[in-house]
Amino acid sequence: MIIKTLELQNFRNYKTLKLDFDRGTNILYGDNAQGKTNILEAIYISGTTKSHKGCKDRDIIRFGSDESHIRIMIEKQSQQFRLDMHLKKNKAKGIAVNTIPIKKASDLFGILNLVFFSPEDLNIVKNGPSERRRFMDSELCQLDKIYLSHLAKYNKILNQRNKLLKDINFRPDLKDTLSIWDIQLIQYGKQIIKSRAGFIYRLNEIVGRIHYQISGGKEQMLLSYDPNIQENLFEDELKKAREKDLKAGQTSIGPHKDDMSFSVSGVDIRKFGSQGQQRTCALSLKLSEIELVKQVMKDAPVLLLDDVLSELDSNRQNYLLKNICGTQTIITCTGLDELVRSRFHMNRMFEVIEGKVIRG
Repeated sequence: MIIKTLELQNFRNYKTLKLDFDRGTNILYGDNAQGKTNILEAIYISGTTKSHKGCKDRDIIRFGSDESHIRIMIEKQSQQFRLDMHLKKNKAKGIAVNTIPIKKASDLFGILNLVFFSPEDLNIVKNGPSERRRFMDSELCQLDKIYLSHLAKYNKILNQRNKLLKDINFRPDLKDTLSIWDIQLIQYGKQIIKSRAGFIYRLNEIVGRIHYQISGGKEQMLLSYDPNIQENLFEDELKKAREKDLKAGQTSIGPHKDDMSFSVSGVDIRKFGSQGQQRTCALSLKLSEIELVKQVMKDAPVLLLDDVLSELDSNRQNYLLKNICGTQTIITCTGLDELVRSRFHMNRMFEVIEGKVIRG
């Protein structure tokens, strides 16, 4: 899978932009705050409908404009795809695949598979559980449209149940309707728990080997899925927690509270690991994502590296750069020194200066 071209109009600091990418390694370099990451953000939105920063559409549209456009051309297993995104300030975005409008995100997911790696991802081990849930969800949604549907329905029901829990304090007669939402929450929640468990199981088969190699054969890494509630206990525990939920006005049990943990040679890295060990685990995780996409989709994803090389030591840099061969990669960096030093082959280079891109 490769991205052939990207076109932007009124996106972030770009009035207009058209880029032609090489199928190998593409480097976007320049000083900070020039617009390098904005290009990766546009690509990520094209594949997932959302910004990796969690921004709303109105915050992405160029200042002074009411709408923004992204167009991306993809070659995937000898097929051509055109993805169009029409971002609007006060309306839902418009999405088209091969000029045909789509209404559901599930019709887009899986066309453009991406692995995004930023300095923030290096903290996935030590940061809060919401980031680790986001990691599981973002990858599963790309690989499994059924999971995407289950997750969307679960989150919608969860929000409605939480609203009802608050409303019951003022309208006790609504309490009888709570069981209707409980049934649906359990139904989709169980599916999410099952999918996440299977995902971590498959990822473990890959991540252990990769981490062993990065650590020079010194460390064995293991991922663990830490569900907030076991699938077979969800219904009973939700009933037991009902009074607690009514007092708090929110749902205290379910996969929206899940987590995952990392251990190296039996030691919990989140609690007892060094920063170097935590970063090695994060790197192993990202490289494992690439391998898993290849296995499931029978095609390599596009790898987006956002200024991550400057955050890695030379050994981890070299391992990463050596192991992305055969994967179209788009890298942002402030300078080319580290790539030149490592004798890394750069197929195409672009200098980014204040929202303008000059091909090198």
